[in-house]
Order: sequence, then structure tokens, then C-alpha cells
Amino acid sequence: MGLFDFSEVATYFFRKKDPNRKSNFNLRTMHFINKLSMSMFLAGLIYMAFKYLF
Repeated sequence: MGLFDFSEVATYFFRKKDPNRKSNFNLRTMHFINKLSMSMFLAGLIYMAFKYLF
């Protein structure tokens, strides 16, 4: 079941900021790009699923 455990991906979008961890521009930009790319990938999967089914 380890291959299809999407809990890390699902919680990535709703993770709270760690107050003990220092943040900088590069880290914030990396996380923004990761969230954007995952969102676009999921939107593409949904689009392809609807296109295939209907």
C-alpha cells in the first residue's frame, strides 16, 4: 500500500508553518512552485479523465 499512499501529497497543501524554522525567499518560492506544479498535474489528470469518460 506504500505506493498509493497519497497522504503526504494531500497534507502538503494544508500544512501549517513551523515557527521554529527560518524561512527565506528561495524556500517560499520552491514551495510555491511545488504547489503550482502539483495543482496543474492534478488538473490535467482530471481533464484527461473527463475527456476519456465523456
